[in-house]
Amino acid sequence: MVDLIEPVALPLPTDDVVIIFRTDKSRVHGRLVRIGSVAETILARHEMPDAASAALGEALALAALLGSALPAAGNISVQTRTTGPVSVLYADCDAPGRLRGYARYDAHALVAKGSAAGISSSSAGEGHLAITIDQGDAAERYQGVIALDGQKLADGAAAYFESREDLPTFVRLAVAQHYSAATPADVATRLQWRGGGIMMQNLGEQSPIGDDETDDPWQRVRMLTGTIEAHELLDPLLEPERLLLRLFHEEGVIIERVVPLSVYCKCSREKIAGVLLAFGPDELADMVDADGKILVNCEFCGTNYPFDPAAIAETTSS
Repeated sequence: MVDLIEPVALPLPTDDVVIIFRTDKSRVHGRLVRIGSVAETILARHEMPDAASAALGEALALAALLGSALPAAGNISVQTRTTGPVSVLYADCDAPGRLRGYARYDAHALVAKGSAAGISSSSAGEGHLAITIDQGDAAERYQGVIALDGQKLADGAAAYFESREDLPTFVRLAVAQHYSAATPADVATRLQWRGGGIMMQNLGEQSPIGDDETDDPWQRVRMLTGTIEAHELLDPLLEPERLLLRLFHEEGVIIERVVPLSVYCKCSREKIAGVLLAFGPDELADMVDADGKILVNCEFCGTNYPFDPAAIAETTSS
């Protein structure tokens, strides 16, 4: 563990990381996520409108925050289905910190709706948020669902923990494009996606501090966390430990663990071939494109897998 009660220089990663910590004075538990190249890799490959990318970026940040608590073989997914322009968001975190995700959206509705900030901050209408937890091994898979009535994804996640787990929670998420610095390989600066978020939870470990017995440590920390701005969560020049000290300098911060983040996908040619083998000849014929191939596109990573329908038909008949 790293003690941040006094400001010191620490070799903490500034990007693509979840920092798990607790406040020293009030003993509230928290997680801070900063996503740089991982967010850019996932969002850029989908080539979506900015509003849909921003919404998916929030889901990725939330999945990273939740997934940082998983055991080694665990997986957690965040999924929304709503009536809004971004009808589906899906992001999952595979322990110890591997992320992937996709979104489905109505491009015309997004144009009519307006700015990316307006869409991403209102997770797109009436619907629900589902959080699915798979702890691996022989543990039973668990899914919890909560209604989304047009509120922010962050607020929906906090409401989920408060109503389903009886766990007071505060969540704030932020996603935006930032200009990256020029490099020899990339002479001009360019916009890149970044994501960030913070989650604080009251695990019931604290007691009132000081002479004032009405003091509520959880409400105090929640109020302090609520002062954080989106640009602070996203600024690549603001080190995570400096941000935590800025928020909780009177509380003191103890960093317990650091979880690095990366990009992953489960798709493979072999897996997709196995799925195609389950279809009959007539169904396979309906999938053939103008070039005489069956082209399967991975919804997560965008990889195209072409298949020869004749070869599949021979395999299914043998």
